[in-house]
Amino acid sequence: MSGAKKTPFYEKHVALNGKIIDYNGWFLPVQFPQGLVEEVHDTRKRATIFDVSHMGEIIVEGKDAEAYLQKILTNDVSRLKDNAIMYSPVCYPDGGVVDDILIYRINGNKYFLVVNAANTDKDYEWFKENQAGEVDLKNLSPQYAQIALQGPESEAILQQLTEVDLSQIKFYRFQADVAVAGVNCLVSRTGYTGENGFEVYCENEGAVALWDAVWEEGQKKELRPAGLGARDVLRLEASLPLYGHELSKDITPLQAGLQRFVALDKSAAFIGQEALKKQEQEGLPKKLYGLEMLERGVPRDNYPVKSGEREIGWISSGSYSPTLDKFIAMAFLEPGIAEQDQEVTVEIRKRFYRAKTTKLPFYRREK
Repeated sequence: MSGAKKTPFYEKHVALNGKIIDYNGWFLPVQFPQGLVEEVHDTRKRATIFDVSHMGEIIVEGKDAEAYLQKILTNDVSRLKDNAIMYSPVCYPDGGVVDDILIYRINGNKYFLVVNAANTDKDYEWFKENQAGEVDLKNLSPQYAQIALQGPESEAILQQLTEVDLSQIKFYRFQADVAVAGVNCLVSRTGYTGENGFEVYCENEGAVALWDAVWEEGQKKELRPAGLGARDVLRLEASLPLYGHELSKDITPLQAGLQRFVALDKSAAFIGQEALKKQEQEGLPKKLYGLEMLERGVPRDNYPVKSGEREIGWISSGSYSPTLDKFIAMAFLEPGIAEQDQEVTVEIRKRFYRAKTTKLPFYRREK
């Protein structure tokens, strides 16, 4: 772990007795003393604060910024308005996924990209390799800290710290230059938990003051810290993909059920478009399903899934769901399987446990 980097919030995690691990080269808390199950419940019922400073931030700027992003991204960036956010896979020519990212449109000539921590350097190199037109790229990741405030009480907590009316920032919208407890921030209504909440970015210099203010105000609403373990379970319950599990260089966005983020018919050609068109026409070799365990076995990544004696796929992500009080998994299976209530078996340590297919997402918050 000695080579890992510390986020500006490292000492906060230590003070809260977080269990620190090396996650993709960053010292981050995997859980806190209340435990993963309580962290999940706290997020669903009240609010939790996550350190997501390990995520990467890249600026794309210039008069050809939109045209360049249209080439790089599978989604149609021309539909994006100022202060709006778009999710999109980034593909290789064969349709495999480089990464899945968020695009924040500041204006028509300037975009703020948020990329997965483990992929930041790889992504930046890919963007540079495919740079075209009058476009300037800057990797600003080392300058930014980020907290995620997630859960039903998140708006009430954050609203006490800013004069900006947060109710006007709708889902997948953002506002830059927001003073939060005197710290200049970019505030977006996004998250990776399936709950209402915010992701708040600031430069490293103001990060500790931001955390302290959110933490102090949050205690009135029983705000608790949450770690990587709860974040992974929360995103699984909400059936959100994780790079390296539901997406990879060998798994296309179509297989992962992300067709709505792949604009195969947009006029601007994008990298991977032809391969994905071909896959759509010829049919998917595997597609993403939900599984609910019918017996008490823990489904983990890469465990085989069988129908009778025949292997039909594998688990991509699996865990106990505290919200549903069930063991759940996402799995890549043959596309002929019924989307719900088809019984299959999962091989767990050479034993077979019954499961059934179920529609995704497992959890959807009430509006």
